[in-house]
Amino acid sequence: MEENTLKASANRVRVALANLGLPVTVCQMPATTRTAHDAASAIGCAVGQIVKSLIFRGCESGKPYLILASGLNRVNEAAFGALVGEVIERAKPDYVRKCTGFTIGGVPPIGHPVQLSTWMDETLLIFETVWAAAGTPESVFAIAPKDLASATMATIIQL
Repeated sequence: MEENTLKASANRVRVALANLGLPVTVCQMPATTRTAHDAASAIGCAVGQIVKSLIFRGCESGKPYLILASGLNRVNEAAFGALVGEVIERAKPDYVRKCTGFTIGGVPPIGHPVQLSTWMDETLLIFETVWAAAGTPESVFAIAPKDLASATMATIIQL
């Protein structure tokens, strides 16, 4: 895992982490980390330690919602929609890119052009360290889940 040959998107995440005062290293992996299973295999950690940064769109408001989910869990869209007060849908790739500045498969939990309404799966808190995408399908970073929740101003929820 190397930080010295980062792509521009991964470098943006590295800078965002540094600006938040987080002593985190962005790693360029030799294999894809596009899915939770791919990432866990490439990193050598449990699938549950993988942070999936998922963008949903409010059907009425058009507002983006970022959900940081454990690689083990799926989002119950109806329950989450009830929580935020509107029907939601999985965001389309162009909407994800517009809201986050990143493409699906490499969306990080931080480093977006604007602060997103962020929600974090409580399952992630059982781990000492979790791994999140860092701007590309091959880049990741490790972080303590409490630091991630604080950095993203996430509301902790049960998925």
